[in-house]
Amino acid sequence: MEKTSTKGQTDLASYFKILSDIFLRLIKMIVAPLVLTTLTVGIAHLGGGAAVGRIGARTMAWFVTASLCSLGLGLVMVNVLQPGVNFPVTLDTAVADVSSVATGSFSLSEFITHVFPTSIADAMVKNEILQIVVISLFFGVALQALGTKAGKVTEMMEQVAFLMLKVTGYVMAAAPFAVFGAIAYTVSLQGLGVIADYSRLVGSFFIALFILWAVLILAGFVVLGPRVFKLMWDVRAPGLIAFATASSEAAYPRLLEQLERHGVANRVVSFVLPLGYSFNLDGSMMYCTFAVMFIAQAMGIHLDIGQQIGMLLLLMVTSKGIAGVPRASLVVISATLPAMGMKPEWIALVLAVDAFMDMGRTATNVIGNSIASAVIAKWEGLLSDPKVDTPAIEAVLGSGEPAESPPVKA
Repeated sequence: MEKTSTKGQTDLASYFKILSDIFLRLIKMIVAPLVLTTLTVGIAHLGGGAAVGRIGARTMAWFVTASLCSLGLGLVMVNVLQPGVNFPVTLDTAVADVSSVATGSFSLSEFITHVFPTSIADAMVKNEILQIVVISLFFGVALQALGTKAGKVTEMMEQVAFLMLKVTGYVMAAAPFAVFGAIAYTVSLQGLGVIADYSRLVGSFFIALFILWAVLILAGFVVLGPRVFKLMWDVRAPGLIAFATASSEAAYPRLLEQLERHGVANRVVSFVLPLGYSFNLDGSMMYCTFAVMFIAQAMGIHLDIGQQIGMLLLLMVTSKGIAGVPRASLVVISATLPAMGMKPEWIALVLAVDAFMDMGRTATNVIGNSIASAVIAKWEGLLSDPKVDTPAIEAVLGSGEPAESPPVKA
């Protein structure tokens, strides 16, 4: 079944899209200063360079393990379910859209170099999350080293963080309208019929996502116990925002707030979450595996186990640091296809349903980073009882005490 949109449908879809576009623009407005201030203050109160290194090492160990699990599980499921076998290949109608997807080879040296900013202003303007993390690390460690000499600067950063959280509250009030607009836009433009054509791919992918959710929750249960189910309930709102808007960035402010209300210390969540947005994209990595293998199966190309493992390792590297790129997974896939002996334009095979699957993988990214933040906080002894009325970050900003301690009220 081929889906074609009339001019009337396209015009109607554009009006729905206004709601989500405005919301996403507002989110982009607040993300950079929110990450900078909360992460800087969190590091300033960590208690020493050793603490920063310890949390960083534990965080990256969790991310690497989760990444391998996501890619490996995706590889197993796509081989078992084989959604691309006997798929009716029709590239002609979709190739015209491929020009919107960035392509190019991955360079590890360029990626590492790009992490370090040439300008604070440039990193903030472009919302380069990894660069902002590096800036925040320098600021936080410097404030910590200066101690009381930089007390006023630290206090100012805390106040800006409070200001940004207040602004975030105003922006998040528009979330329900953005969710409605995003879903209405996708359905009115693509129609539900497009899912029927790709039902095997979409169904297989969401089955794999549900299994990945179960694995992530089980891993969280090992560390957190039954509390992991309360965590899942607490992050349901940012998960829904991520699902509807297909944007992890849109869910970031609400996720930050909900994790703190769950009891994850700000100094932990403000450190782990920004890194997770670049290094812990569990759903996106599974999708990359699924998409590459689906295309190979649809085009009748056999990849042996050695090639598949090589693809897994390649995706392990190329999937890092691409959170801020629009349709980032498609960029990674288009860069991976030539390495597997396939043409980049074959990515057109998945474009028709990419918007639908993007919803699932983005929500999964939120779930994965939520569990990671709570687990790291537990390991650090900075996971307190869930908060009810305590404003976000109030319990830890301006205090060097662990999050378990009662909040100091001004």
